[in-house]
Amino acid sequence: MKIASLSLIALVLILVCPTAATARERVTIGSKKFAESWILGEALASLARQTKTVDVEHKSSLGGTEIVYQALRTGGVDVYPDYTGTISQEIIKASGHPSLAEMRISLAGQGIGISDPLGFNDGYALAVTQATQDRYNLHKISDLAQHPDLRLGFTHEFIGRPDGFKGLTKQYGLAMHNVRGMEHALAYDAIASGQIDVMEIYTTDAKIQRLGLRLLADDRGFFPRYDAVLLYRLDLPYHALQAFAAMIRLTGKIDEARMIRANARVEIEKQRPEVAAAALLKESLGPGARIAPPEPRGFFGDIAHYTLRHMQLVAISLLAAILIGIPLGVLATRSRLLAGITLAGAGLLQTIPSLALLAFLIPLLGIGLLPALVALFLYSLLPIVRNTYTGLTTIPPHLAESAEALGLTSRSQLLRVRLPLASPSILAGIKTSAVINVGTATIAALIGAEGLGHPIVQGIDLRDNSLILQGAIPAAILALLVQGGFDLLDRVLIPRGLRL
Repeated sequence: MKIASLSLIALVLILVCPTAATARERVTIGSKKFAESWILGEALASLARQTKTVDVEHKSSLGGTEIVYQALRTGGVDVYPDYTGTISQEIIKASGHPSLAEMRISLAGQGIGISDPLGFNDGYALAVTQATQDRYNLHKISDLAQHPDLRLGFTHEFIGRPDGFKGLTKQYGLAMHNVRGMEHALAYDAIASGQIDVMEIYTTDAKIQRLGLRLLADDRGFFPRYDAVLLYRLDLPYHALQAFAAMIRLTGKIDEARMIRANARVEIEKQRPEVAAAALLKESLGPGARIAPPEPRGFFGDIAHYTLRHMQLVAISLLAAILIGIPLGVLATRSRLLAGITLAGAGLLQTIPSLALLAFLIPLLGIGLLPALVALFLYSLLPIVRNTYTGLTTIPPHLAESAEALGLTSRSQLLRVRLPLASPSILAGIKTSAVINVGTATIAALIGAEGLGHPIVQGIDLRDNSLILQGAIPAAILALLVQGGFDLLDRVLIPRGLRL
């Protein structure tokens, strides 16, 4: 009776405590994988936070438009900054250049709203160095048609977008032979070092002036305007009115010069996005603007935070893969048909590109921890299933026959003889999955699950080696620790006579 009473009390605490902890509404702000989006996301988070009416979370570096917009639709984020040209071409896929009112009507059916413009246009343009401009006499985009062998370096998103290189080629009749896909930040290094001749830029990029790049005139008016706006869920004003009103204060307050200065603070001066966001708010809303930045964790606090989240991702997904993978490997030994289906299925999952899998999971599971765990679980299955199957099917026949001769049941043969004999192979598969998982888990940062991929992604975009190492070194150390841990586990779980 006493135990039952304690259990009931524990159940009540479990049910009540989370409710108390989440009594306040939560507003989740998203941002894409580049500095300007991080800064705007931090500015929105600061404005929402200073109302003290909601809990605020900023999920930054959520990849490209497809990922962050799917997160908005599924409720993974409540609001994020985007651009009218991107909305018209990539989201509602309009054939022309719809007005803001037309875009509002189109998205309202999906439960999405659009704010008034923030005040600046961050459009696409093509850029070359002064030396390239002089050498080939390039002043307009149409001039590129006369030089089809020029080396072009564009982001993969720009290459595939109808308002990017795909549409640009049709509009200008281009037939370029050498087009490379690369990260936007890396393209700046490539054009500065002479590895490419032309790149696409965003007109508020701070590096344009620093590198002395020359913009090619859009002489046929291909690129639409990319006015910065806020995309938000239409229910946001109802459950977080004060926070929403605070964020909307930014509309019409940020001009191109202010945004370029804010970008320069992050991209060139290597300041943190929240510091640049605070300066942007003071410039845009006046020196009396109240700012509520997040509590800083500090250098070692950041490393500890991202490492713990990384370990959580690896441990949970690996445990699930062990609990499912070993039984699947055992099942595969029942017949050739089951073996073919099981191994082929696990192998097929391994061939799906990680970004494609994440993009597929977001509409089903949203963003954050859950889809990252599912993806890592699926990628962990193959080595465990395959090694379990291999270990069980390569047991010497005379040992299997001895177990049968002793009169052991099938269950006892599996648990007492076959699995112990196959344990070196099974543990090798688990070890392989664990080490691979440590590296693969870095992609979780692209869907808001953080981990050690977060500083790596930011470091790549900012060309900041210290940030890259902040994620890469702990990930490498963690992989070595996992390897060493499983080597010790081998001594405990593998029978002495089977150890190498």
